Amino acid sequence: MAIPVDLSSDEDNGTTSRPMIDQVAADATARITIAAESLDAYFGATRVVRDISFGVQTGQVAAIIGPSGCGKSTLLRCLNRMHETVPGARVEGEVRLEGQDIYGPSISATGVRRHIGMVFQRPTPFPTMSIRDNVAAGLKTLPRGDRPSRSDTVDLVERALRRTALWDEVKDRLSASAIALSGGQQQRLCIARALATSPKVLLLDEPTASLDPLSTQRVEELVYELRAEVTIIIVTHNMQQAARISDRTVFMLAGEMIEYLPTNAMFTAPRDPRTEAYITGRFG
Repeated sequence: MAIPVDLSSDEDNGTTSRPMIDQVAADATARITIAAESLDAYFGATRVVRDISFGVQTGQVAAIIGPSGCGKSTLLRCLNRMHETVPGARVEGEVRLEGQDIYGPSISATGVRRHIGMVFQRPTPFPTMSIRDNVAAGLKTLPRGDRPSRSDTVDLVERALRRTALWDEVKDRLSASAIALSGGQQQRLCIARALATSPKVLLLDEPTASLDPLSTQRVEELVYELRAEVTIIIVTHNMQQAARISDRTVFMLAGEMIEYLPTNAMFTAPRDPRTEAYITGRFG
């Protein structure tokens, strides 16, 4: 069952600004799924993210790197309106999903998060729910007329678990508590939960930071496979991880975007000396 996208049309409406197009790709015909323009984020009067403009093409993985405290996670949370859930926090500028500003006055924040899913640093399965109910949780937030039937929900849960390579590991214990899973399995379960509503974009905030090397490898492989179905933005402290799995990379410093380049160029020929200093380990 397809989940309808109600934030914008399926076609690029041509409203993407010139700076975003210049930063995204040499191919001017490439479709941009999500883009930020002149984005500022505040905690109270303090501006912690400054004038960010970038876009990510359909089917690509973008990594966001930078030292601790530079605004990476805050930027990510602005991309699906999670930032505004913090008391005193606010956003200025625009974030466009397929051409439509998600901060527009008629746009539902809940609706935004169905189409721009997010997975956090530490696995966050719902502890009182079964594996099956964890995956299906997002489906219950759909408008009543769009909620899948019971049989469709069963199919959507299985599909999400298959997409995250969890189905064979849990298919015989779907009614068991999600807390019984290993840390790596819990993180893949959280990704499955985010995928169940068929999002256009998946935001990953250091999804392997608390995982062992084998679980990290499985999540990285999953990100690589999912790029064919969903646009992904991942925050990571691990520059080797960014180099392995991303198509383009943002380097942030003190709340500002210093560069946004194809990943190979970012790690071999950065344009800004601050980027070179960071990736060569001279600070950060």
